[in-house]
Amino acid sequence: MTTNRDDTTAHHRQRTQMYLVNGSSAEKQTPGNSAGALVTALARTPDLVHRSGSLALDVAAAVTGRSTIEPERGDRRFTDPAWCSHPVYRRLSQAYLAVERAIGTAVEDADIDWPTRERARFAAGILATGLSPTNTLVGNPTALKHAFDTFGMSLVRGGRNLAADVKHNRGMPRQVDSTPFVVGENVGATAGQVVFRNEVLEVIQYSPTTATVRSVPLLVVWSVINRHYILDLAKDRSFIEYALGQGLQVFVTSWRNPGPEHGDWNLDTYAQALLDATDAIRQITGSEQVGTVGLCAGGQLLAAVMAHLTAIGDDRIAYAGFGVSQLDMAVPNVAGLALHPALHTAARLGTEATNVVDGRAIAAIFSWLRPNELVWNQWVNNYLLGQDPPQHDILAWNNDTTRVSGALQRDLLDIAMDNLLATPEGLTVLGTPVDLGAVGADTYVVGAETDHLVPWQGAYRTTQLFGGDSTFILSGGGHIQHLVNPPGNPKAHFRTGPAVGLDAERWLAGSDKHQGSWWLHWAEWARARSGDERPAPKKLGSRRHRPIEAAPGRYVRER
Repeated sequence: MTTNRDDTTAHHRQRTQMYLVNGSSAEKQTPGNSAGALVTALARTPDLVHRSGSLALDVAAAVTGRSTIEPERGDRRFTDPAWCSHPVYRRLSQAYLAVERAIGTAVEDADIDWPTRERARFAAGILATGLSPTNTLVGNPTALKHAFDTFGMSLVRGGRNLAADVKHNRGMPRQVDSTPFVVGENVGATAGQVVFRNEVLEVIQYSPTTATVRSVPLLVVWSVINRHYILDLAKDRSFIEYALGQGLQVFVTSWRNPGPEHGDWNLDTYAQALLDATDAIRQITGSEQVGTVGLCAGGQLLAAVMAHLTAIGDDRIAYAGFGVSQLDMAVPNVAGLALHPALHTAARLGTEATNVVDGRAIAAIFSWLRPNELVWNQWVNNYLLGQDPPQHDILAWNNDTTRVSGALQRDLLDIAMDNLLATPEGLTVLGTPVDLGAVGADTYVVGAETDHLVPWQGAYRTTQLFGGDSTFILSGGGHIQHLVNPPGNPKAHFRTGPAVGLDAERWLAGSDKHQGSWWLHWAEWARARSGDERPAPKKLGSRRHRPIEAAPGRYVRER
């Protein structure tokens, strides 16, 4: 990948990569840089002196028993009856909540740009949640009572858990007990075969479950970060299983977990691998075209490849779906954290020593984006209560991290920092400039209402980037919840709306809410673009691309 920008942008990019690879000693610590953004936010918060006085009065009211502050609905930290019935605990919680809310509102009201605000939110979240009395034994009545009830054994078990996490989990509390989940046995177990493998990826073809299939196959382009089996989590909760049941020929990319020797794999490397995958799928199925769905970072890769194919006059992509994948980075999002080069250095994203980004470092950053749910909740459970973490398949998948090659990391950072995918001819992939507006394929774009990584308004912007007809669906749930969203879930819902336009909020105002999963709506849309029906193949692969091994393959198991 190369960028087609002026010298100023090129210098900025080179400076960013220098930080990533070499790491400035003055800017190595993420907390320091995020704290700097928090200080900037507080300095630019209007009426800060008046706010400080109001906070002092709120704390005084709490201490003297006159406060009316209550925890927000759904805040599980203060559910123990002691927080209401015991005067000391009640005063303590109210004083803390006053401080927490004051920090949050100060950041939200500050006169700063959105990337700085994202970093300030990051620091404020860590600071405010870390101050919670529930993170201490004395300040947590549930843990204190449990220690007495177990004659102190809960604290002994908690100490053992802490020691194990310091030794084996980089000091982060474990979120899940993954031992019951075995890839290929009770997760990622839908029948299929690896029908193509090169150095970068495997292509899995899944066994048809219907007597007839559509002639245009479906390729699901999974993210280059994490493993693909979240799409095939369990029977009746598998997107792959559902797509097969709709009469689609389903193929999925399974990316190799790069090692230090693969540090030079860049966006062009992955783009060429994806093209090789589509070549194999077309040969196997006899179809000139392939339908696609790009998910998370896989959507960015798919978009770049589609632009390259358009530039060379190749119309092999019949249609494209994009799930919680942000292509236009101008919409405020958590990537604002990435717009400061030192954050990546602090998260061990520099690649000088290993040539790769350790997925555990990425996972730690994402955990600290939701500290109450993904850090302190486990801290209390594992250490103060002395309990084992839960057994949960989604959390087990989330804990099954992969590495990212250093070159790809730098390319993705460039895309985020300079919004290159949304800039016509802002970058070059495989020797051709990327212009998404020239791509004529129809697109189906999915956002998620409570996505903390890709705000739905950011996903919506994808509808404005391509030249073909675009459909937008707003799913209930978050970044992963919307993917594991099978029909039959009584809590599931999604929104359909009018023809997409520039204003996401106007689309929302004119949208209709439907109970159920967006999978049904997508399947109808995809089938209409997937050609005629024909008998399902009796064997997987072809003479040229014979089955190599059973799904889920080798690469998904590599550590």
